[in-house]
Amino acid sequence: MRTLTVTGTGSAAAVPDTALVRLSAVHRARTLTEALAGAESAREAVVTAAGDLVVSTVNLSVWPTNEQGEIPGFEARHTLTIATGDLANANELLSDLAYTVSGRLVVEGVELSVLDPSEAIAQAREAAFADARAKADLLAALADATLGQVEAVTEGGGSGPSPGGFAAMAKADVGLQPGEREISSSLTVTWSLA
Repeated sequence: MRTLTVTGTGSAAAVPDTALVRLSAVHRARTLTEALAGAESAREAVVTAAGDLVVSTVNLSVWPTNEQGEIPGFEARHTLTIATGDLANANELLSDLAYTVSGRLVVEGVELSVLDPSEAIAQAREAAFADARAKADLLAALADATLGQVEAVTEGGGSGPSPGGFAAMAKADVGLQPGEREISSSLTVTWSLA
């Protein structure tokens, strides 16, 4: 039996609807104990501001500081992530944190994602199959053949959503813009040839 195997790709757009905020509660002090206590105080303020949101520790680090013109001491950094649920919560959380934690807060990034990408994944798969079919039709015609039934389908190469001053933050909405994320799929399809 003669066969033809073709790989098709497809994509679909999805609007991010949730955010993961990565930040650090930071404190500098003359002693290691004071630096840790200050970072812990800042961490407690972050957890309080987060309310019912899920807060997770990523890392806790302390190192000596000895910058020119400053008294030697230590810096403690407690890195956390906060799953905000939706973008409105993320905006409000960042504004609240900028106000309550202020100079002891370092926002390291906000990762926007699609909570349930299943609809966009299905659309991307359909587009990938249509792309494979169009390529197979052309190649079969070039070989003076016609496509028969599908003998095999293999999925691979798909991907999820592709990536997105404190005083000013405290005074205004942070304004996270979700934009769109592209979700892609790749299908390898084998047809029999007639």
